[in-house]
Amino acid sequence: MQYKNLFIDLDDTLWDIHQNGRECLEEIYHDYGYEKYYPTFDAYYDVYMPGNHRLWAMYRQGEIRKEELIVERFLAPVRPFGVNDPEYAKRLSDDFLDRTTRKTRLIEGTIELLDYLRPRYRMHILSNGFREVQYKKIENSGLKPYFDKIILSEDAGINKPHPDMFTYALKNTNSRRNQTVMIGDSWDADIVGAHKSRIAQIWFNPTGAPGVDFQPTHTVRSLAEIRAIL
Repeated sequence: MQYKNLFIDLDDTLWDIHQNGRECLEEIYHDYGYEKYYPTFDAYYDVYMPGNHRLWAMYRQGEIRKEELIVERFLAPVRPFGVNDPEYAKRLSDDFLDRTTRKTRLIEGTIELLDYLRPRYRMHILSNGFREVQYKKIENSGLKPYFDKIILSEDAGINKPHPDMFTYALKNTNSRRNQTVMIGDSWDADIVGAHKSRIAQIWFNPTGAPGVDFQPTHTVRSLAEIRAIL
């Protein structure tokens, strides 16, 4: 298949959300005095992250709204200590999200891959991330010049993996379904979503996790391997 258009996920495909987010949470832990709740940052992180993953999964499926996600992920770890103020959680979330825009760590091989792909393909970001931070993250990390369009779920009004998100992206980038490939790390959001939308997939799967129910078009353990496909 001769691909012409690339839809590329941002978080944990190009921008290292795991490390960048962890650094921001550790700053929050110290700046907000969370030592009074958890004896170490790791203790807090081990409570925060499972809840955060669960809430994002619900958000992708349309089970909760953005406002619920950003409040609940910060309230849940401190609610057992008597903190249950949504306005407090919203202010904390705003601070956290602002801090993330200033983090610039990329997944290993990102710039080298984009330098290789840019002359060959039309490239577009396809992300469920929030509008107020994704543009800043892309700009501050030096990624903006590589992409023709940035397609966010908030603009589409629907999240990956829903097929309508991919249809919206195809229409707004003037891309043909059979000439497009989705590159992403999330099995549920990126790979299942593209598969159900009849779009080829490259699964960035550094941990070698198993897929479920079908075989993706391509699977790679590193971004460098994508060059052999494209």
